[in-house]
Amino acid sequence: MITTIEKVLFLQDIDLFESISTQDLAHIAAITHEVTFSADSVIYKEGEGADSMFIVIDGRVKLHKDNTEVMTAGPREAFGTWALYDDEPRMVTATALDDSRLLKIDKEEFLDLLADHVQIIQSLLQTLAKRLKKLLGRVGMDGTRSK
Repeated sequence: MITTIEKVLFLQDIDLFESISTQDLAHIAAITHEVTFSADSVIYKEGEGADSMFIVIDGRVKLHKDNTEVMTAGPREAFGTWALYDDEPRMVTATALDDSRLLKIDKEEFLDLLADHVQIIQSLLQTLAKRLKKLLGRVGMDGTRSK
């Protein structure tokens, strides 16, 4: 089993949580759960309700739509992150390529945590705003030239 301190270290490496203090990451770590999947196990399917996000501890997870691979998540990479913010069904299927250990953050627990820790919401909004600005910059919608 992974310790709370190790969970915090994993969370620090996730860009979604980059603006969150170590103390607040400890609160998030407290609601993460370690889960395991054997190779070729389906973690979730396209079209299912999105109720959690995942971070890979060990192993690899393929995200795919039908037979088309969208990406492969490896150690210290997150997937399914929009599930924490959005009620839309999953857009892809996630399948373990190897025996994999993951950290799972359930949406309900995450929302309960946010209700008690407004500063986490502020940090998440800062990070999402940075991501949006970066994306807009890439497509040239921020008034500057994209590179």
